[in-house]
Amino acid sequence: MPTNRSDEIELSIDELREIAGFAVECALRALPIFERYVPDDSRPREAIEAAFAFSKDGKRSNTLRASGLAAFKAGRAVKVNAPAAAEAAQAATQAVGAAFLHPLAKAHQVGHILGSAAYAARAAELEAGDNRSVGAECRDWAIEHAHTTVALVLTRYPAAPAGGGRVGELLRELDAALRP
Repeated sequence: MPTNRSDEIELSIDELREIAGFAVECALRALPIFERYVPDDSRPREAIEAAFAFSKDGKRSNTLRASGLAAFKAGRAVKVNAPAAAEAAQAATQAVGAAFLHPLAKAHQVGHILGSAAYAARAAELEAGDNRSVGAECRDWAIEHAHTTVALVLTRYPAAPAGGGRVGELLRELDAALRP
């Protein structure tokens, strides 16, 4: 993608596809949590499938974006009664969001790169009774399985921003560990 503004960075479609592929891998690990609570709601699975299709040469489209919004709504519907399932749905939403990473050097863009991993880790923590060691294991899995492209693209962005509660904390831990 060409750059015209001082805060724009180089970001190729192939890099977007690799980042989305990584996000899909992370979201898939959390999907069973959502499906245990809401087995008849396919919106997070459909979002992950749409992000996967993009990662394998699909197009960024309104349909792809709509699948992410649908997964987000699925998470909102269960947030009070099943917070782990809500975080798992958010991991699916973030997998779609990875396809829409903007080539702007803004810290919040790190969430598009690593958000799926952070939400998946938080879902696992909550599913295990808010056990942070479970979240750390998921975070470490993501670090070990991140594609080289993920780390290279991260270096073009500022560090992950402060805030965001426990998910934000996991996001910053992932960001710090993956930067070369």
